[in-house]
Amino acid sequence: MSAPSSAPANVVEYGRRRLIIVIGVMLAALLQTLDATIVNVALPTIEGNVGASIDDGTWIITGYIISNVIAIPLAPFLLQRLGRRRYYTICIAGFTIASFLCGTATSLTSLVLFRVVQGAFGGGLIATSQIVLRDTFPPEKLGASSALFAIALTVGPALGPTLGGLLTDNFSRSE
Repeated sequence: MSAPSSAPANVVEYGRRRLIIVIGVMLAALLQTLDATIVNVALPTIEGNVGASIDDGTWIITGYIISNVIAIPLAPFLLQRLGRRRYYTICIAGFTIASFLCGTATSLTSLVLFRVVQGAFGGGLIATSQIVLRDTFPPEKLGASSALFAIALTVGPALGPTLGGLLTDNFSRSE
């Protein structure tokens, strides 16, 4: 008697369907990695807007990273319990809602809390995105799926500080 396989049936996609999946998954992974670095440049302005010291303001970044690092190894457990589609959908919804709440936060405490929530859902996005990309391509295209995932992971942190600076310069509340 063999143990049941936890791997899904053949989910390799082709054509337009694969393209849509790849774009969606890469966008989710890119946004998650972008959010890890977007506040770096804007941190002094954010600290001023919420009345935080430099030491307190570092929790805006640290909270996100810590919750992200905790969520990534929990993803396999949650994937087994909830299923890939449901877990990924929950992560996308949670990440989006937490991102909105971060943008509307008016105190340091609420901003750090929302960033922790955002990082936790973002960790699920990263872990699941790689799995989805791997399974969307046939085994002989494993290198292509890994390369696409790597692009999303490197473009996000490269764009984050630039986008954070542009948003701060053009939309900050400071006088």
